[in-house]
Amino acid sequence: MELIKNLWQDFFRDNRDSDNWWKRKQNIWAGREAEIIRVGGKGEVFRKLQYDNETQYHYFMHLKYVIKQKRNIHVEEQLIPYRLHLVNGTVTNHEEIPRNKDLKEKGALPEIERKTREQVHERFSYDRLAAVQYAERWWNSRNPDYRVFHVDCTNYVSQCLYAGGAPMWGATVRDRGWWYGSGSWSYSWAVAHSLRWYLSGSVQGLKGKEMESADQLIPGDVICYDFQGDGRWDHNTIVVAKDEYGMPLVNAHTDNSRNRYWSYEDSTAWTPDIAYKFFRIGED
Repeated sequence: MELIKNLWQDFFRDNRDSDNWWKRKQNIWAGREAEIIRVGGKGEVFRKLQYDNETQYHYFMHLKYVIKQKRNIHVEEQLIPYRLHLVNGTVTNHEEIPRNKDLKEKGALPEIERKTREQVHERFSYDRLAAVQYAERWWNSRNPDYRVFHVDCTNYVSQCLYAGGAPMWGATVRDRGWWYGSGSWSYSWAVAHSLRWYLSGSVQGLKGKEMESADQLIPGDVICYDFQGDGRWDHNTIVVAKDEYGMPLVNAHTDNSRNRYWSYEDSTAWTPDIAYKFFRIGED
């Protein structure tokens, strides 16, 4: 559909001069002695709804940014879900599709913290390369071996960690351990808030060591995000590379992203109160 195909050009024209994610994205890289030297995009329809005189298209705005930083050039990619309403062939509404917040499983957190502290301390060998390779393979698609969650960021990160050799444990008690099984999973596997607290307290199976700053992370590590700064952790990403100054680039699901700068200042969910947690995976 030609209308969808060309929408990304209107998208940038409408957003480039406002104080929004696009300006913040430019500022991120300008502050890193880098620049976005090329932007491309296209619309990819994934749902069409037909009514009497109205057609509604749901599509992904697939954006690609070519970023130059000193001698290094890398490509960042991002998918943003949009919907378009046509009434008698005229566009009446064009907006980003809101995503639901992550699952809020009441009562899960205290049990997770208590159980993990009771476990026997042990080490596991973490294959960072395998975790990153998995993150690259599935950043913009879904592994059919796993359930697809509407808010998929933590499920995706958990899959990456498991591909790197992180051992599951705790099945089939959902508020214990970190695991995925046929038809069920732990809260820590799929809920952003639960994984953040699991990594802070686990001494068995998958373990994380909290680091003080983003530059201490290496590929295969995890960043957790509390966008509102209200104590409810909303999002997780996995580090897949580092920029010229040693800062993380991350992959993520929900809004599928690849090689995105770790701070998420360009996200529509970002607020000045954002809080982060940085976890080195597989180390005490």
